[in-house]
Amino acid sequence: MSPGRFITFEGIDGAGKSSHIESLAQWLGQRGRRVVLTREPGGTPLAESLRELFLHRDMDALTEALLVFAARRDHLRLVIEPALARGDVVLCDRFTDATFAYQGSGRGFDLDVLAQLERWVQAGRQPDLTLWFDLPAAVAADRRASARAADRLERETEAFFERVRQGYAARSEGDTARFARIDSDQAREAVWQQIERALASRPWW
Repeated sequence: MSPGRFITFEGIDGAGKSSHIESLAQWLGQRGRRVVLTREPGGTPLAESLRELFLHRDMDALTEALLVFAARRDHLRLVIEPALARGDVVLCDRFTDATFAYQGSGRGFDLDVLAQLERWVQAGRQPDLTLWFDLPAAVAADRRASARAADRLERETEAFFERVRQGYAARSEGDTARFARIDSDQAREAVWQQIERALASRPWW
């Protein structure tokens, strides 16, 4: 049995990650891999309920972080860990890097508190590969403006999203072996080619 693999998609809202995650699921399926496609916050009935609160109710940064980590715990326990144990490939739209980028850098919340929550909830679990879709905040804002109605986070300022982008950059610099930066300010095919190169560069494929 092939070992399970955990791949996360990260980036600011409007960076284009969600449009590629299903393409990667199909690409892997065509190569005989079983794929679990999921998201955060979300992925279980409880976590999806917490997602609705997170996206549509006003709250401070600590409450945001606690809700996200509570959802993440349920998600890990019921979806991610069982799938990896079966040898599946888990593709997740956001994971802990988003919490450090949004609540940590975007909101200015204490990174040490987030790191402690990360240790408690994840017990060392980290993705095997994180595809970081990097895009200037101004470009992402233009993309969001032409998309669906904005949720609470998507209505944040351009300055907020630039801080989030810098938070992702800091996480990437701290774990270069796990992160693959995807320049998403390009045509769709060029972005996909970067994803293929990131996968090809990992010895476990």
